[in-house]
Order: sequence, then structure tokens, then C-alpha cells
Amino acid sequence: MNPIAYSLLELALAPQGSTIKETLNNSLVLAKQAEASGYTRFWFAEHHNSDHIGSNAPSVLIGYVAENTQTLRVGSGGIMLPNHSPLIVAEQFGTLAQLYPNRIDLGLGRAPGTDGQTAHAIRSDFMEAAQSFPQEVTKIQTYFSSDNHYSKVRAPIAEGTGVPLYILGSSTDSAHLAARKGLPYAFASHFASTHLLNALAIYRREFQPSEVLSQPYTIAGVNVLIADTDEEAEKLFTTLIRMFLGVLTGAKDALQPPMEMTGELRELLNHPTLHQMLKYSFVGSKATVKSQVQAFIEQTQVNELIAVSTTYAIEDRLKSVQLFAEVMQEINESKA
Repeated sequence: MNPIAYSLLELALAPQGSTIKETLNNSLVLAKQAEASGYTRFWFAEHHNSDHIGSNAPSVLIGYVAENTQTLRVGSGGIMLPNHSPLIVAEQFGTLAQLYPNRIDLGLGRAPGTDGQTAHAIRSDFMEAAQSFPQEVTKIQTYFSSDNHYSKVRAPIAEGTGVPLYILGSSTDSAHLAARKGLPYAFASHFASTHLLNALAIYRREFQPSEVLSQPYTIAGVNVLIADTDEEAEKLFTTLIRMFLGVLTGAKDALQPPMEMTGELRELLNHPTLHQMLKYSFVGSKATVKSQVQAFIEQTQVNELIAVSTTYAIEDRLKSVQLFAEVMQEINESKA
């Protein structure tokens, strides 16, 4: 059995009382911890128009982290392609690949990563671009291809750099596309759990081998929060519960300090909408989370987990990231 890779997804969420600069600097601290703990990749998400999210320009942050690490793969989870010109994306990631060879990933999604008005401000023809997502992905593949050398429109800096493309999704649409193109597929089950199993089944059933991938490769997003005890982890988890509650109610505040798990919060967590969003959240001690993760891997048969670890304090996050690495190493040793 091949070992299950483990990676981190970073949104650069600012805790209450912290600045965006402090948050971005902590992203690098987290990336260094991930590298030291054997994580495969460290991806930045793309979000816009939020006072408390620092991951607005993934390509810039990828360069920042890649420059200050040595072996960690660094990439986008993802670039929201309808916001951008495929040519510019190819030039940016081609430049990163020239500077940091064999370490840059390009994950591509079709959502705006923001509200409708902001999406329109970013690109007035956003809806048209979103509907053309498959064709836009093909353009990026062309710009990265060495065969594009004689085309009139080129991104020479990207040609032949071998930057791997990943299709990101939270519905079944992306599964069909990733399968058809023979590209690896990453599902955002850390907040969109409903279609995970169906999307994975579609992707595997329809997968067509390509020059870059001979068989399906799947990544699933999960929320992971590990502490010394179940009770401590549950307390830290209240920060994420309140963040998602804010998303649902439109009160998008900075990350709040943890609090004791109350009956009211438990009731909220059991609300169908919130429960569905946080379904794949593994919270507790190492032993508790190990059991949950093993069950998830058994159910989904994914090749890789990409974890989101959201805490108020960076110290708690670093500890959780280290403990999750230990969990994954133990799981992989038991599978060997």
C-alpha cells in the first residue's frame, strides 16, 4: 500500500487583535513547521474582500514561503481561474517554477473566492469566464507546454517547467473535468462535504490516463484540530465553529478566542447546515483523531489529505500540525 500523503491548506485567517502582517508572517512559521514534520505540500487559498483573510494573492505568498523553505512543495489551493487571465497565471507560476524548480503546484478552481459584486469588480465577465473554465484550463496547459514554442501567443518563462496542475472542486462538475483531462483532483470537503463520495466515484470511473498521470490521484480537504486531550481540542474547536457561524450569518469577524464548549454551541454544531459544512472535522487527542482519520481514509480511499487547522493562537496550531504529522506517520507505518 502506498503511504497517504499529508499536506496543509492555508487561508491566512487573522485572529482578533492580530494584524494581517502578523498573520502572513505566521503562515511562514506554519510552513516551516510543516516542512520539518514531513508534510508534502503547503497550499494557499484565494479569497477577496475580507478584513480578516490575508490570502488574497496566492502567487505572491507562494514565493514568500518557497524562498524561506527548502523542500516543501508550495502552491495554490487554489487560483480561482475565472478571476485571472490564463496567460498571466502561466507567467506567474512559470516564474515561480524558474526560481524554485520542482516545488511549485498550481491548483485551479472556478469559484470567485468572494461575493458577486467583488467578483464583478475583479473581472466584469466573471460568469462567462467561469462557464469557460475547461477551456481556460486548456489554455494554461498550452502555455506550459514546450510544444507552444512556435505559437504567436506564448508564456516562454513557463514552457517546459513541469508545474503540475490540480483541478479543485466542491461539486461533481469538477470531477468530470479532472477525469477527462487526466489531472489530479482535490475536493474541498473541509467545508463542502455533500458531494465528496459521489465526486470521487465519478472521477475514478471516468478517469482517462494522460501524459502527467497514469491513474487517478485524489486529495480531500479536512479540518484537523489535535490537542493533548479531547476536551482541550474541543475547546479550541469553538473558534472554528464560531467562524463558520459568522460565514452563515454574514458576521465575518476575525478569529475569536476559544471558549468552553457550551450546550448552545453543541446545538449549533448539530444544525443541519453547519453540521454538513463541518462534517469532516477531526477533533480531539491524537488517539481520537487517529481513529477518525483511519475511518475517513478507509471510506474514501483518497491518496492524500490536505488539512485545515484553524486556531486562535499560533502555538495551538503549530502543536496540532505536529501531532497530525505524527498521526499520519503512525497510520502509514501500520499500512506498510
